[in-house]
Amino acid sequence: MSKAEEYQPGKHKLFPVILTGNEEISPGVHVISWKRNSDFLPGQVVKIALNENDQPRIYSLCSGNHEKEMRMLFNIKKEGELTPKLSSCIPGETIWVSKAYGSFTDGDQPAFRIATGTGIAPFYSMFRSGQEKDKTLIHGARYLNQFYFEDELDWALGERYIRCCSQEQSCDVFPGRVTDYLRQLETLPADHLYYLCGNALMVVEVRDLLIERGIPYKNIIAEIYF
Repeated sequence: MSKAEEYQPGKHKLFPVILTGNEEISPGVHVISWKRNSDFLPGQVVKIALNENDQPRIYSLCSGNHEKEMRMLFNIKKEGELTPKLSSCIPGETIWVSKAYGSFTDGDQPAFRIATGTGIAPFYSMFRSGQEKDKTLIHGARYLNQFYFEDELDWALGERYIRCCSQEQSCDVFPGRVTDYLRQLETLPADHLYYLCGNALMVVEVRDLLIERGIPYKNIIAEIYF
């Protein structure tokens, strides 16, 4: 999914990169990769287009910031201008990408990271960059095959990795939405940060729930996908 941001010609110049990989990790969901061409902070975004003069879309990186390749997670929007074509690109083809930018970044303070769908991308980048101490990751999805990178996250984070599934059930997955999971918690630490990434409805609902539960507004940091 792309980030909601108004396109401004000339801002964040695009550069050609050669694709090194394109893997469908779940039906209609892809991870593409290219050789890392600049430094970035985990949680930042890039603009992507198929051609230099196309209007780009904005996506979170999902790779670690010390890895040799940069990766981006997206799902195919059948009505979209970019993702159907991007999903069929093969290694060796050229796409156009900006340098990474953005302020949706985390530090050392204890935090909850709450995502739905492909909103897991910036949190996976943080995880791959070694930023998992004192972090709890909550990922919501409709179906069990939409918990991207779950094997790696489950092995590394254990009880600090919570999956919430609204349409299917499994013995180790919370049966319901992210908001259902948060409501049944007895306490939510007011001194933690709360990072939200996903569709606008989820972000608004979780933000309001957190405020009702006594979380200071300044401790809630959101990134909206559309």
